[in-house]
Amino acid sequence: MKTWLILLLLLQSLTFSQVDSLAIKEIEPVKIPLSLTARNMSVQESVYFTSFNPLKRNVNYTTLGMLSGVTLGVGLAVHFYQANAWWTKDKRSFRFENDWEYARWIDKIGHWYGTSLIAHGLAGGLEASNIPLKESIIWGSVGALAFQLFVEYEDGFGPDWGFSPGDALFDCLGAAYPVMQYYWPILTNFQLKASYYPKHLTGVNPKTGQKHIIIDDYEGQKFWLSIKPKNLLPDDLAKYWPSFLCIAGGMGVRELDGSGGGKTDFYIAFDIDTEQIPLYGAGWQFIKSTLNYLHLPMPGIRINNGVAFFGLCY
Repeated sequence: MKTWLILLLLLQSLTFSQVDSLAIKEIEPVKIPLSLTARNMSVQESVYFTSFNPLKRNVNYTTLGMLSGVTLGVGLAVHFYQANAWWTKDKRSFRFENDWEYARWIDKIGHWYGTSLIAHGLAGGLEASNIPLKESIIWGSVGALAFQLFVEYEDGFGPDWGFSPGDALFDCLGAAYPVMQYYWPILTNFQLKASYYPKHLTGVNPKTGQKHIIIDDYEGQKFWLSIKPKNLLPDDLAKYWPSFLCIAGGMGVRELDGSGGGKTDFYIAFDIDTEQIPLYGAGWQFIKSTLNYLHLPMPGIRINNGVAFFGLCY
């Protein structure tokens, strides 16, 4: 429910990613297998990355300190915003509340997506500080999960919410996925993406009675699982498939009543792998991989609730 607020974290990580190409000292590269990284390569390729001696970390502590300060500031800003919006009034004793059917699961997918996006932003900032790739991914995921679970914990005291085991479960999955992609590179060919177009942004949430904001304007959100066929097809077919073109399966909802009623729509659409954009360097690679968390408007089809073709499916 709260995951869209992490776009603030993403913006600050973009700033630190630009420092990366200037701040990191040059170290003799070694060849390692592709893992989850902001770099533009397929699972069959390898990537050059700096060797790591635990006794000579070469960490850029200035960048790391700035990252820590900005992250802490953004986290506090998000906390106080949400406290004023949801938690301050009529605070109750801590309780659990299962809400699996609340928004027909799209909020749960949002928790997975949001936690992965926070992890991506934090990992990018850590890489800009010259923290080794594996450590950046792991600590980025740990930080993202800690923030999301803190939000869930405070939800447990809210008048309209409780600690949602379902939300927490999908937070855990979202934090685990970048780490899984690191250890199983084949998973880098499956990317969760989102698109948003306001639907009821000025309306009222039927559960809380509060005015909608982006994070709970569920009918304006779609989530997509984008697949890179180029890296998965047999070689004799893959050579004909454009490297930038992906296929995505999407999910959206409409006519929600806040109690599980409504419709769930499913889509199939083309998608763009923005990591194929021919711009290079550490900063550009981070920007391209960040754009890959967004589904861009492309031709598609709704496959249920009345089949419909869309010139631009967003």
